[in-house]
Amino acid sequence: MTRPDNEDLEGRDRRGETRYITMAAIVGLVTGTIGSVFHLVIDRLSLWPSALGRHIDGPLLVAAAALVTMIVTVAMVAIVRRYAPEAAGSGVQEIEGAMSNLRTVHWRRVLPVKFFTGIGALSSGLVLGREGPTIHIGASIAAATSDYIKVSDTERRGLLGAGAAAGLACAFNAPLAAVLFIIEETHNQFPYNFRSYMGVIIAAFCSTVMTEVIGGKAPDFAMAVATPALLLLPAFVVLGAVLGVIGVALNASLMHVSGFTIALGKRAPYLAPAVIGLGIGALFILFPRAVTGGENVIVALAREHVVLSALLLLAVLRFITMVVSYSAGTPGGIFAPMLALAIAVGLAFGSVLDGFLPQDTAIPLAFGIAAMGGLFSASVRAPVVGVALTLELTGAYTMTLPLIATCVTANIAARWLGGQPIYEQLLERTLKQAGIHPERMPHRPESELG
Repeated sequence: MTRPDNEDLEGRDRRGETRYITMAAIVGLVTGTIGSVFHLVIDRLSLWPSALGRHIDGPLLVAAAALVTMIVTVAMVAIVRRYAPEAAGSGVQEIEGAMSNLRTVHWRRVLPVKFFTGIGALSSGLVLGREGPTIHIGASIAAATSDYIKVSDTERRGLLGAGAAAGLACAFNAPLAAVLFIIEETHNQFPYNFRSYMGVIIAAFCSTVMTEVIGGKAPDFAMAVATPALLLLPAFVVLGAVLGVIGVALNASLMHVSGFTIALGKRAPYLAPAVIGLGIGALFILFPRAVTGGENVIVALAREHVVLSALLLLAVLRFITMVVSYSAGTPGGIFAPMLALAIAVGLAFGSVLDGFLPQDTAIPLAFGIAAMGGLFSASVRAPVVGVALTLELTGAYTMTLPLIATCVTANIAARWLGGQPIYEQLLERTLKQAGIHPERMPHRPESELG
């Protein structure tokens, strides 16, 4: 008598799994399509300084560019504040909060606001990444799907993770890193079961398929570098320690400066966005490599020989412009700007080391690639994702061992310096602003133990 009952339960379970996996695939396909359009529009609109330069030049061009970015920045901030305040910034912390049932994804307002204001903010020249908006867009598509097709709370949380993975996969054409990001970054919130796990993989896969159909198959920052000698591994450990310090400083700066602009906004609501827009717009003409998300900067630095002084200046400028751009309050992520900052630091480190070693022993580009994963690991505190993301982005699989050494060291150094993961800090502030008490906030086991 029990056998038919068991078979019936198994049948219902398989139908439920099929239904859930189909939903995850739909989320991935839609996210990949919308995210790819999002990227293509930004690429096209980001050419506006060149178009402006065909009509005016000199100081007038600098002033006009500054005015354009200021107007766009203020307008995007005004729209976000008026219609979807939670669309400001990256969105990753919003998804983590929603997966903990502490925040709600209001997808009806987040989707259009994040899409259109994200295009405006990123194409204006602000130093922000595309991955933040696409992650939030993917999770919003997942929330919409779970609203229209009734699911359990566990399935809803799993779909949010699947949507976020689809968004990251689309942003960087990196499905493996996207899956690992959910596993490593949201391990306190993600419901680990067969359905949810398979849903994340399938959503990331489907999103990447659509991304490659629309945008191409090559890694975003394809680079070729010879395998560094094993004797250089200690140098990558030192680089990781340096990046650990920079990562902690970067996180602290992001929190303090954005906190200052939030406080300032209560007295002068649009002063900070206006000043930031003016500065970023002027730099778009005067020093274009210091602004924008940094995708083109990464490719250029990898291909060109840039002197040490220029690399150090670029690193300082991009550190500052990234921090102030995020504090403006428009949609935008931190991954891409972080990678651009990191490659400048890594190339500078490699250039210094190159002067002390026999010719062709040190490979500056190898340190630039390793730094991309290392700074990510120090800030986000997800070393496995740092390794996988860098390998998928660059295609430089000869860098596996140096990347592991750099990312692990950067993560350890950041922890020993007392730094907290950036998204944990952003989520904590978001929840405090919403009046949620600290004891309800999710914390990583390392925070509890350390």
